[in-house]
Amino acid sequence: MTAMRIATWNVNSVRTRADRVTGFLARHDVDVLAMQETKCSDDKFPYLAFEEAGYEVAHVGYHQYNGVAIASRVGLSDVADHFPGQPGFAKDPQKPQHREARAVGATCGGVRLWSLYVPNGRQIGDRHYDYKLAFYYALARFCEQETTDPARRFAIMGDFNVAPRDEDVWDMAAFAGATHVTEPERAAFQMVEESGLREVTRSLAAQRYTYWDYKAGRFGKDEGMRIDFQFASAPLAATARAAFVDVKERAQAGASDHAPVVVDYQEAADYDSVR
Repeated sequence: MTAMRIATWNVNSVRTRADRVTGFLARHDVDVLAMQETKCSDDKFPYLAFEEAGYEVAHVGYHQYNGVAIASRVGLSDVADHFPGQPGFAKDPQKPQHREARAVGATCGGVRLWSLYVPNGRQIGDRHYDYKLAFYYALARFCEQETTDPARRFAIMGDFNVAPRDEDVWDMAAFAGATHVTEPERAAFQMVEESGLREVTRSLAAQRYTYWDYKAGRFGKDEGMRIDFQFASAPLAATARAAFVDVKERAQAGASDHAPVVVDYQEAADYDSVR
């Protein structure tokens, strides 16, 4: 594997922010970007803007909500629009549970990579909360299967909609009775961590949070959450050398409520030779 800079970013409407997304790619020399909440159907995605910037795109979008994509300048093959076992959802349990646009996979530069937008959960006790947990259980089983080969370079990344530790929110008291921090959600997140993958951003990125709500001036007060992550299989995780959260992007006017999370992957011998 050659050196790669891989980023994940909940862009919160790619059509609204296409210019700033391609600007981010150029500014940070990103090889692969996993996007979430593109909020458009496949036929409305701004492919041309990315193609002009030198990127191929795989996008899964059915409506004007959800939506995931991978943009790559190091190859894009074997695209998949869902992972095996991915559950569907409908508010009415008697209706068909249709699969939503929450996962897209592709092989980029020798890495099998997935962009994921985990369900929000809405409220404790809501059917969407149960759907969120079911999504996590299915994802953990899938990751276990994908990491049986000890040499496989495999990664999942995106908006996981869980703050797995108390330190990942500005004030636990503010989340009393709310989603994202409950024990079932955190246990489900841990199942993914224990599926043969390693979360690589926490130990490498100094920035504490990746998301700040638009409400109540949360960003200005640094009242955020860490809910965006990159997980890598052992051989890929071993090449993770540096990471950062692009807080400056979040600080700009008209920004997404999430900041990009960027990781540099490079073989040790190559990394040592250029330090």
